[in-house]
Amino acid sequence: MYASRGTQFLVGLFALLGMAALAFLSFRLGRVELFAPPSFLIYANFDNISGLKVGDSVQIAGVQVGKVTAEQLDDSRARVAMRINEGVKIDNDAIASIKTSGIIGDKYIAISLGPGEKYLANGSTLRQTESAFVLEDAIGQLINNAGTGSGGKGKDEDLGNGGDSKPKQK
Repeated sequence: MYASRGTQFLVGLFALLGMAALAFLSFRLGRVELFAPPSFLIYANFDNISGLKVGDSVQIAGVQVGKVTAEQLDDSRARVAMRINEGVKIDNDAIASIKTSGIIGDKYIAISLGPGEKYLANGSTLRQTESAFVLEDAIGQLINNAGTGSGGKGKDEDLGNGGDSKPKQK
């Protein structure tokens, strides 16, 4: 009626392996790193970081070199903290841009290196940034520009005759 000790051991071992697999997947999907590589912290200020989240990647030439660690509002601008892997050199003339993977993909920060001779240290701030492209804003501008037609003036107003379709004779 009762299972043997060997069967109980195998069932227990299987249950432990299942829980370990669930824990591993939780950490991977949650982008939690138990053993983070040595790194340093830099900052960048953007006008708009629409869609950028903590945990998104920081890339140079398409290679991930760090992650976004924090976002906060600072004097009506978004201040983003990035943890960069140790050994990566970012010069003081670099440009940080918010890009999108694909058409509707995740956001990431792309750093374009510049000709600067000094490198950023822990706690430094990137001076040059390019904010996120927001598709909704672009569509809104397109609709507003299409709705005004000739710059907001009707055809009669362009003639300068107060609405008459024929020009006034002198």
